[in-house]
Amino acid sequence: MFVGEIFGPDLLIVIIVLAVLLFGGSAIPKFAKSLGSAKTEFENGLKASKSVKADVNGAITRVTTTDSNT
Repeated sequence: MFVGEIFGPDLLIVIIVLAVLLFGGSAIPKFAKSLGSAKTEFENGLKASKSVKADVNGAITRVTTTDSNT
């Protein structure tokens, strides 16, 4: 049995119907909004870590070139 057969469109429809029945129609948009906010915060964190890494690498480069010039 292939994974594609297990997680097909039929199962997706069943999961969506169960989610609506369990949580109600008004909870689904709130959940989607919170997922979007989490994704945005995650991407902002990645950008911040890249800029911190670039700052640290720049500082290391400045220190090593300053030390080698003296």
